[in-house]
Amino acid sequence: MSDRDPHHESKRIGQGMIAAGFVLALVFLTYLFDGVLDNARNPNSNPESLISALGTTQVVLQSNRQGQYVMTGAINSVSAEFILDTGATDVVIPSGLAQSSGLKYGYQSQAMTANGLVDIYSTTIDELQLGAITLHDVRASINPAMHESMVLLGMSALRQIEFVQQGTQLTLIQNTSH
Repeated sequence: MSDRDPHHESKRIGQGMIAAGFVLALVFLTYLFDGVLDNARNPNSNPESLISALGTTQVVLQSNRQGQYVMTGAINSVSAEFILDTGATDVVIPSGLAQSSGLKYGYQSQAMTANGLVDIYSTTIDELQLGAITLHDVRASINPAMHESMVLLGMSALRQIEFVQQGTQLTLIQNTSH
């Protein structure tokens, strides 16, 4: 005769299955809400692009909950997340992304940021992609003090395109006919 109680054994297995189900549910909910939060922060991970026969390319962006325009694009074919910043003179890139996209460090200078005076390095982006809009030879700055992976899309890029805001939508327009 065995010392094991079959009822106790099946009860233990049932509790283990409930615990495993609970863990799987937590993993699923974490994955689901992570996507929701990421989309709320960057609603333009795959921005809508419209190319007309008249030589105009438009990229339509939606603002996030904070009223900012955040989008996914690329620097020298390396994926990057941009925040449009009309108050920034240049495109400003964190050093990690600058290295992975093959940017060369130019002359050193200093810039006043929200975090105080920082050393920056000049550089030029060969190709900057914003949806279907492609810009070439864009002046930029590498900021080693930037800890985030977000790129400030400043006026050195934005002055090469038109942009029109209506409500919570911003349309970037590149005229390629000239």
